[in-house]
Amino acid sequence: MPNTALTASFDLGDRRVKRLGYGAMQLAGPHVFGPPRDRAAALAVLRAAIASGVNHIDTADFYGPHVTNQLIREALHPYPGDLVIDTKIGARRGADASWNPAFSREELTQAVHDNLKNLGVDALDVVNFRVMIDRHGPAEGSIEAPLNVLADLQRQGLIRHIGLSNVTATQVAEGRKICKIVCVQNQYNLAHRSDDSLIDDLARDGTAYVPFFPLGGFTPLQSSTLTDVAARLGATPMQVALAWLLRRSPNILLIPGTSSVAHLRENLAAAELDLPDDAIDELNGLAGSPG
Repeated sequence: MPNTALTASFDLGDRRVKRLGYGAMQLAGPHVFGPPRDRAAALAVLRAAIASGVNHIDTADFYGPHVTNQLIREALHPYPGDLVIDTKIGARRGADASWNPAFSREELTQAVHDNLKNLGVDALDVVNFRVMIDRHGPAEGSIEAPLNVLADLQRQGLIRHIGLSNVTATQVAEGRKICKIVCVQNQYNLAHRSDDSLIDDLARDGTAYVPFFPLGGFTPLQSSTLTDVAARLGATPMQVALAWLLRRSPNILLIPGTSSVAHLRENLAAAELDLPDDAIDELNGLAGSPG
């Protein structure tokens, strides 16, 4: 059966969102820093996403910084009633475009207010706490103190729902003792599957899993197997990679990003790609393989 992810949906907090959404990171300038090369094109991509049925957009005020949220507001405000915008806090950008942790109460509080201002909303739909104990991936360490800050801001009505990003299973369990966690956003794709058991655990609890870098991120997925499967199906390798993720588990919500309307439409077409069982078997064998 086709994925039909533009009609299939899953709970994100108290809202139902379609499983194929859009990530705004690539709308900023090179290295996710500064303004876009083509502002009109960036606005066009956001409007095309909504026109195509997308109702889940992922962003962060440290993209740019401030750039993607201001673009989202310019392109889409006032927002459609069914649109869910999730954002991230816990990082800040240096003048050299570096990514730095921002975990203090003051930094987290300011980040929430910056997101509110730049998105033009009174409350943020979902705020994911981006854990940066290690910049290169999840690393153990308590998240109690910063998550208590988010819980306080939630009680003040500035945040509707809280999620976690770049976390371990231990940190998810710790977070759940502090507040309801509505989603986990970690790196996961055909070649990077260290979260397999976490995805399954979250699925059993009805919690969304939102993989970032679903197509490999700054190092795009490359595999002869992926290329061969795509050629047989008359699809692009990236469409196959997205379709595989949609088949992987019903709680997976995708947020592939692009700064091109044509590429956006190509990504969304992955929702209708039917992956036969033999293709799934081949793709499943890619984990830990050179391809």
